[in-house]
Amino acid sequence: MTVPANNGDVRHSAVLILGPTGSGKTPLGEYCEREGLSGRRCVHFDFGLNLRCATETGVYRDVLTEQDMAVINRVLDTGMLLEDSQFHIAARILKSFMAKKKKGVDDLVVLNGLPRHTGQATEIDGIVNVVMVLYLDCSAEVVRSRIRCNSGGDRLGRNDDKSEDIERKLLIFRKRTVPLLDHYGEKGISIFHIHVAEETKPQDIISQIKGDTWF
Repeated sequence: MTVPANNGDVRHSAVLILGPTGSGKTPLGEYCEREGLSGRRCVHFDFGLNLRCATETGVYRDVLTEQDMAVINRVLDTGMLLEDSQFHIAARILKSFMAKKKKGVDDLVVLNGLPRHTGQATEIDGIVNVVMVLYLDCSAEVVRSRIRCNSGGDRLGRNDDKSEDIERKLLIFRKRTVPLLDHYGEKGISIFHIHVAEETKPQDIISQIKGDTWF
């Protein structure tokens, strides 16, 4: 399903992956990009990765101002979230990312790390059409274990996995991101609660929802 946007562009359908740090969002997004979902091609948008790329490679210099870059550096340094007044930064990155991908009209955008709170969710409606939410339900104890053991295989080279960083991100997730479940539930969007254990892999997650009507 695709929805025409007001500006004449195609507003692609999107699947949102929600979960605390270390729950396996990035491995799941990469798996979906490789294997597809429900027979549909997927494009994985990892917002955190794209923020890091913006500072390390300058890939988005054509759409971001120096002021935007300063905000991104603060976000990466402190773990803060982009607030509503700063959403234009996320919008520019997402739109640029999607423009560079060769997408068919039926392709799904897999969102990982955006939106992070209800203000962002409202704003992102103008860019993509969220049709399903995959909630990776992972306890704080399991999060710590998964990060320590690198269960998802995506933690190498990360400098934000210190104990105090993990605790800060878990607190922000509980306060700011978990309310997105009510936000999307009230809109009638399908939400799949998926229990994540220490050794849960992307294929285990997909197997839990196969057979359901997704869209």
